[in-house]
Amino acid sequence: MYNYKPMTQNWDLIYKQHGTWLQEPHEDMPQVISFFQQMDVKKVLDVGCGAGRHVVYLAGQGFQVSGLDSSDEAIKMNRDALKKMNLSAELTVASMYERLPYPNNNFDAIICTKALNHGILERIRGTINEMERVLKPSGAIFIVVTKTRKILPSKKQKREAKIIAERTLVPKTGREIGVIHFQFNKEILLKEFRHFKVIDCHVDSMRNYCFLGILK
Repeated sequence: MYNYKPMTQNWDLIYKQHGTWLQEPHEDMPQVISFFQQMDVKKVLDVGCGAGRHVVYLAGQGFQVSGLDSSDEAIKMNRDALKKMNLSAELTVASMYERLPYPNNNFDAIICTKALNHGILERIRGTINEMERVLKPSGAIFIVVTKTRKILPSKKQKREAKIIAERTLVPKTGREIGVIHFQFNKEILLKEFRHFKVIDCHVDSMRNYCFLGILK
């Protein structure tokens, strides 16, 4: 089993070295906000919230926002960003791959952008189960995960990443060194979120899968 403690330490180091590299909200967020408003969403959880681009965006739109991330550094950046905008949110340092620190049926909606794919499939499934637990009946969800990239046991790839399981690798170089990357395809994405009614599923301009759904 891959050791998750160093992965958390890696994220802290990444944020210390690189700051926040994703500052603008995801391109789909205006449409997601519109959908949330149609659904009369009030309470939103951002799982793997990072430095806070969506926490700040959602709070600025009048939602009651909670954000969760395993990195202390990311949460500190999140708090600073909220303070600059005179906004507030409930922020928690915790792993998304453990039991989420919220009661059942607590949120009207959940978002998770470019974060869920940083775990092995078994842990990802556990997180999805937890999302279902803390969502209210008919709650909404917006997920963004990295689209499949070819994984081959080539010499070049072995130099650049360690393959630890099927569709799962850990980069040896680059900004996200030591961080798990699970490679989704559309079939896997829809299968793992089968308890949700699909509102939309598409590939964005950065070649990520985007999934919008309602808990059945």
